[in-house]
This record gives sequence, structure tokens and C-alpha cells, in this order.
Amino acid sequence: MQTLAHFGDGGPGPWILLFPLFWALVVGFGITLLRRTGWRARRGPHGPAARDDSPLAVLGRRFASGEIDEDEYWRRLSVLEEQFGRRD
Repeated sequence: MQTLAHFGDGGPGPWILLFPLFWALVVGFGITLLRRTGWRARRGPHGPAARDDSPLAVLGRRFASGEIDEDEYWRRLSVLEEQFGRRD
């Protein structure tokens, strides 16, 4: 019985095993490339991106624009963290 790896009679030999390994590496590289570039832009570097209208984002924008002072910012932030919990 002849096998593909039996290269004494002119078969492809053990090199035939490198082709599936090559394609597995190509697919793995493609997935890695997509995860590092395209998918990251959609969901952010550390998971799903916070919506722009989330309470924490609105609070941060109001503090940055000067609508609220630092004391009010920290007071409201502590209330929001108690209600929504910190996602670290």
C-alpha cells in the first residue's frame, strides 16, 4: 500500500505535511492582523468602547469644558461608580 509520505517511489514525501502548516500560519497571521488593526478601531484597545452619551463620558466632558468644578466632579463620579460599578 502506497502512502503520500512514501517518497521512495516518487510520492511527495514528508514535505506534504508543510502545506497545511503553511496555510494554518497564513490564516493565523490574517486573524492576528485583523484583531490588531480593524477590530481594535471598532471596540477600543481594552474592550468595548464607552458610548459617547454614557454618564461617565458626559461627566468628563462637562468637567473638561468647565461647566462643573472639581468638587462636583468627584462627588458625581463617586455616585456614578456606586450605581454603575467600576469596570477595570
